[in-house]
Amino acid sequence: MASGIFAILDDIAALMDDIAVTSKVATRKTAGILGDDLAVNAEKATGFLSTRELPVLWAITKGSLVNKLIIVPIALLLNVFFPVAIKVILVLGGFYLAYEGVEKIIEYFFHRPKKGHQVVEQREEKNSNDEKAKIKSAITTDFILSVEIVIIALGTVLNQSLTIQIVTVSIVALLATVGVYGIVALIVRMDDAGYGLIKHANNSGLLSKLGHLLVKSLPVIIKILGVVGTIALILVSGGIFVHNIEYLHHLFPSMPSVIKEFAIGLAAGLVMVIILLGGKKMLLLVKGN
Repeated sequence: MASGIFAILDDIAALMDDIAVTSKVATRKTAGILGDDLAVNAEKATGFLSTRELPVLWAITKGSLVNKLIIVPIALLLNVFFPVAIKVILVLGGFYLAYEGVEKIIEYFFHRPKKGHQVVEQREEKNSNDEKAKIKSAITTDFILSVEIVIIALGTVLNQSLTIQIVTVSIVALLATVGVYGIVALIVRMDDAGYGLIKHANNSGLLSKLGHLLVKSLPVIIKILGVVGTIALILVSGGIFVHNIEYLHHLFPSMPSVIKEFAIGLAAGLVMVIILLGGKKMLLLVKGN
């Protein structure tokens, strides 16, 4: 009886060791996409009134957890019964990410708001419908990025048992949500932490200087994240196309992969923008008639 219990404990210990190793490998493999996920979601979680930042971020985090609860079991089932569907889902998601990235670039260059509109925009931010729309957009983007993370993590444990696959992918998915949105929370609250330090130090001394640095750094960090997040959207989409479409994988073999993926993601995004704009114009013409 005792020997049987010890044998079970040995099996559990061996399983935990295997999971620790596979989780480490999977996390390393997904590090790049996690960095892109952080940049994209940090950019999407900013721009709200200070009192709404954490509630909005919590709503996006809950949506991200729900995404993982949907994606992980579906990815595992599709991998067993219909693996081709995973590629189709990834490619469709790539078009969505490419569209998001290119749309941001077009918005920046052709639809930039005037400075006098900034105060109006902050007031409009209180509108719950506008807030819900931004949360929905962030959760949708998170869903696509989560699919990519889960698929990459699953790809590192395909030769392992089903138990190890399930636990490893679940650990990576949970770390992706907790880690990414935990860092985002720290970023969006930098200014409040800075004001707290300034107040605590009575606006003098080393703590006060650190507080002023945090307050001044936040707008710069947000701008950088906005640029990096947009580039990340296009790069991730291009990477999805290159790794899942055989023709694109072998296209321009001498070109650096980063440039190739960005160019393909940019081209796909432009095509999507043209298609959607054309569709909207056709709908307007139909309604007009």
